[in-house]
This record gives sequence, C-alpha cells and structure tokens, in this order.
Amino acid sequence: MQVTRTFDILTAFSQKWPGKEDALASKQNGEWKKYSISEYAEMAELFSCGLLSLGFSKGDKIATISNNRPEWNFADMGMSAIGVVHVPIYPTISDQEFEYILEHSDAGMLIVSDKSLYTRLKPVSDKISGLKHLYTFNHIESASNYTEIIELGRKNAEKYKEDLEKIKEGINPDDTVSIIYTSGTTGVSKGVMLSHNNIITNVKAVDPRFNITPDFKVLSFLPLCHIYERMVNYIYQYKGVSIYYAESMGTIADNLRELKVNLFVTVPRLLERVYDKIIGKGKDLKGIKKVIFFWAVSLGLKYKDTGNNWWYNLRLKIARKLIFSKWQQALGGEIRFIMTGGAAIQVRLARIFWAAGIPVLEGYGLTETSPVLAVNYFEEPDNVRFGTVGPPLDNVEIKIAEDGEILAKGPNIMKGYYKDPQQTSEVIDSEGWFHTGDIGIITEGRFLKITDRKKEIFKTSSGKYIAPQVIENKIKESLFIDQAMVVGENEKFVSALISPNFEFLHNWCSIHKVSFRDNTELIKNPQVVARYQKEINMVNEGLGLTEQIKRFRLVHEEWGPLTGELSPTLKLRRNVVYDKYDHLMQEIYGHSGNKDEAEMLDKMRRKTANNSVNKK
Repeated sequence: MQVTRTFDILTAFSQKWPGKEDALASKQNGEWKKYSISEYAEMAELFSCGLLSLGFSKGDKIATISNNRPEWNFADMGMSAIGVVHVPIYPTISDQEFEYILEHSDAGMLIVSDKSLYTRLKPVSDKISGLKHLYTFNHIESASNYTEIIELGRKNAEKYKEDLEKIKEGINPDDTVSIIYTSGTTGVSKGVMLSHNNIITNVKAVDPRFNITPDFKVLSFLPLCHIYERMVNYIYQYKGVSIYYAESMGTIADNLRELKVNLFVTVPRLLERVYDKIIGKGKDLKGIKKVIFFWAVSLGLKYKDTGNNWWYNLRLKIARKLIFSKWQQALGGEIRFIMTGGAAIQVRLARIFWAAGIPVLEGYGLTETSPVLAVNYFEEPDNVRFGTVGPPLDNVEIKIAEDGEILAKGPNIMKGYYKDPQQTSEVIDSEGWFHTGDIGIITEGRFLKITDRKKEIFKTSSGKYIAPQVIENKIKESLFIDQAMVVGENEKFVSALISPNFEFLHNWCSIHKVSFRDNTELIKNPQVVARYQKEINMVNEGLGLTEQIKRFRLVHEEWGPLTGELSPTLKLRRNVVYDKYDHLMQEIYGHSGNKDEAEMLDKMRRKTANNSVNKK
C-alpha cells in the first residue's frame, strides 16, 4: 500500500507482517509485556473511536507528557488517524514552560505517564481554560486512565466504523500531524508544525541508507517527544521491527545485555559515558592485561574511515578477539550499528567504536527538518567520514551561505512555527531555504561538516572569531571533564567553565590520597586544580594561539536538564550558564575588581601544574 500519512505506517505494518508477536514491548513488574501488531492496531483504532466519542475532530490538539512506552504509540496513531494534532512535551521542563506550551498549543486533552507527573501537572492543567481532559497511562487512584478512552472507543466502535474510514480518507499528507515545541537554548519555546508529508518523506529518504530488516530487535530510550527518536520509531515500524522500550535511562546497559538488540539510537554524551567507564575499568587492570587493553585502545584510535592496510587489519583482528569482543558483549553482543545525533560526536569515539566492530553512524538535522538532513551510512561503499554528518539525503538540497550558514530545502522542512508567522519568515526565506543557524562546510564535494552554531560564534576584543563548540568538544575528550563552556566574547582572551566528571575525579583522588569533604571543597584543592590545568595544557597544544584557554574555573555542580544548564537534548543552555556563574566570569575577567586576584590564582595554578603534577 502507499504510505503518505503516519497512520499508513501502522496499516502497512499490519498487512506486511500480520504475525508479528512483539511489535512493541515494555517491562512491567519485571516482565516484558509484548503487544502483537494486531493488538497494537486494535488499540490505536479504539483510541481513535474513543476520541471521536469525546467530541475530538480534525485539527484539535492533544498533549502527552510521558516516558517511552507502547501506550504512547496507541495514542499517537489514534490521534493521527482522525487528524488530531499530537503535541508531545518533554517531562523535564519547568512548570512555567508546561503552562506556556499547554496554553499556547490550544491543547484540549493532556495525557501524562505516572503519578509524579500527574501530581505536578494537575495544578498546572487546572489553570488552562481550554484543557478539558486529563488522563494517565499508569493507573493512579482518583485519576482518569487512558483505558477509559479505549473502552469508550470499544463501546462505540460500530457507531464510528464508517466515519473513521471517511475521516482517514479526508486527511491530506500536507495536514499538520504534530506540533513539537523546541526547547531551544534561549528564549521561549517555539511550536514546530510538522505535516504527515514532512515526516513520511524523511522516513522514506533515511530508510534506504540502513539495512534494517524485520528480524531486527531494537531498544528505544531517547524521548519519543523529540522528533529524532520519533522519526526513527516510525522507521522501525515501517520496516516491521520489534521495538522494546527501556525501563529507564538507568537500565539501558542491563536492557541491552538482556535483549541482545541489533540497533539503538543515542546521543554522543551517552557514548562518551560508556567509553569513559570502559577506560576506567581498563585503568584498574594490572600487569599484562592492562598493557594489552591500552595497546588495543591505541590501535583503535588509529582506525581510518577510508580503509586500513593488511598489517593494521591483522592487529585489529587480534585486538577485537582479546579486548573489543568484551566491549561488544557489554552492549549485548548483537549490535549491527548505532545511530547518533543531536550533537557532534568526538572523532576519537567514532574511530574507537568502529575499530571495536561497533559502527557508529552520525547524522544531522533539526526539529524543523523532521529531522534528518544528512547522515553517514555504509550500505554503499565510501559513505562514511569521521568528523562529518555524512552526505545529505537524496531529497534534500544543502547549500552554504556566504557567512557559512547551512541552508536546506526539501519536503521535510516544517510548515512553520505555530501562531508565529514572523519567526517563520525569519528562518524560511522567500526562496524556500530553511536557515539552520549552524555553520558548516562541504568536504570532498559531498560530506557535510558542522563547525559551530552561528549565534554561538563570538569575537574576542582583538577581533578574532572563536568557534566555542569545536574547542568544547576537544576539552570534553578528557576523562576528567563532563561538560565545558568556552567563554570570552569581547574579552582579551578565551576561558572555560568546567563541570568535572566527578565519578572519575573521585577515583583519581582516592588513588592520589586527596582528601575532601564535598565537591565544593574538592574543586578548590590545589592538587586537583593543577591536574585540570594539565588537561587544559594538552588541549591548548592543538589550538591556535587566539583559541587557547588562558583561564578556567571548575564548578561543583553536575550540569543537566533538570538543573537547567543543558536542554532536554543535552545541548548547552549558554544563557543559563552565564547567569548562574556570573561571579566566576567576574573573577576570570576582573569586572568586579578581582582582576589581580584572578591573575595571581592562575599563576599559582600553572606553576603547580608544571612542577607537581608532572611527577605523577
């Protein structure tokens, strides 16, 4: 059948693989609860009938705030089939943002996943005049459960059977299927309107680049409320794949080993943590085992995407048998490849995972582009380049503007921002080019390489341009560092704020007998600061003179979405970090009379780094 709307994917799945017994699955009370494709299709249809019974019709809005689970799909496909617009919302945003999005989106119903969200959102939802219904996926005392919609649909299934088919026929591929509010790094969230056609054309363009087959089993854990995981979720269903939803972010490793999945989608930060833990365990080895471990790592870091000679491949075969096979087993042992996006992956990580026999394929896109614009892939030879996001999709045009900004055109470009024609016209020009806000180049005539965000590039007081993301990625290669933000706009020199990898740092302190009461005390310890200065010195060796980090300050907090320094997609919210650490900025640049003190502290740190740390 022809697939032009998102609910067509479910119909095609049902027709092509009617015997699929684990189309969707999640863990309940320690056991995997599996839904066959027939059960999935039935639940989605009953949900559609239930919504019709409640008076919902084409163009109405329903918001969901939920973890990844089969029920999310029942609701999503149920809405899609009757033209109701799905507004998925991140569960980690502030109450103020919840209220803004629910009000701005005109949501008439809200479905939340669990008791904690229900308790939190009930007072917020009561403030929204147009929000008439609040349901939950989990069973919660005194709360309406989504199964009530299902049962209402079952009761009225015959009544709406003919109407449902007519409504489906009347849904145009260009109709809006979802409004996704971008978290953004600054300002108020914007509602990105995506049509069926936007998403389906992206699904069809990405699909041929990966040999995903119906026998695949996948683990899903990135939020389905984000278009990245959601679009891939549609690809899985388009290909008849079994989708298992992780219990939580904390159980990913256990779920991977238990299920022995073939594929998962992730963001670089999670791969960085996997790598850091593996290296940490390697450092704990003794004798010949430790020597072999780091020989394999060193070999892996020399892996070339353009091919390796016979001598390298011979040694790599030995390294895979002795060391990298254990890395594969840690991920379940059946991984065919991993897809990553949302941020740039460090080239060294791409090299080492490929060397380990775990291909990591990096792609690029935005919510406004449904989302993929370009992606590395290996179904055809020579279509992977480390440090790039791969060739653009076949149905996407990419050009680089005079100022370096990446512009895109294609059927996946959003319809616009909801209720905001002005902002829409600012990012989609009169010729239909979408302005991504990212700076990039085309290498070898076909590989897209992202170099920075247009708004994040800054000038020092000497007029030198600084691309902070490039430097930050180099800084984060250190096992000692979890997050970093490069600063120095309109200043004489570049500096950095650093959130340490406290787990690794605590282990280091234990080895080197550094005592501390808490992290606040720890980051001020001269020996610790000196060790970080050594890390910065190594980073500076690979930077130009004007790019080098002249000063840095450690912070005692871990940065994350809940504390506000990172967006839900783990991007730096620079304005939040600037505001939170204004006192450190003043200390670094002396804006409040602390210049002499700051210079004295930095001289002491550099001296300590050069004298004491090199002895260890």
